[in-house]
Amino acid sequence: MISDSGVILALQRTTHRTLHALATALAELNLSAAEINALANMADGRTRSVGQLSAETGTKATTLTGVLDRLERRGYLVRQTDPADRRSFRLALTEAGESAGAEVRAAVADLERAALAALSPDQVAGFRAVVTALQEAC
Repeated sequence: MISDSGVILALQRTTHRTLHALATALAELNLSAAEINALANMADGRTRSVGQLSAETGTKATTLTGVLDRLERRGYLVRQTDPADRRSFRLALTEAGESAGAEVRAAVADLERAALAALSPDQVAGFRAVVTALQEAC
């Protein structure tokens, strides 16, 4: 039986391996893990606030600011004044950002497809249950 800390450590190791695999698959884009995470979440084409993206990526808003600055400098992202609250910004991908986001999403889908190919639906459901329990505990 795996102890609780064994599950957490296994998940942490798996996260690092996953990030390495994605960075390798996306090497031509030269993105950090945090940038990959942000683009993967924004690739759906919706605009969102920094707070919304923070919740979706599991990244603190203060940490996310640097990631967004880098993506904006690279021409992948723009910050637009929120018409509902002019003190706030909405984040939107540029055309280049949409292209990079599509590449990121494709790499994520390819990795997921390969990783889950040998698993049964019950095994995948069990994994999702563990992840949900961990998210709710944090």
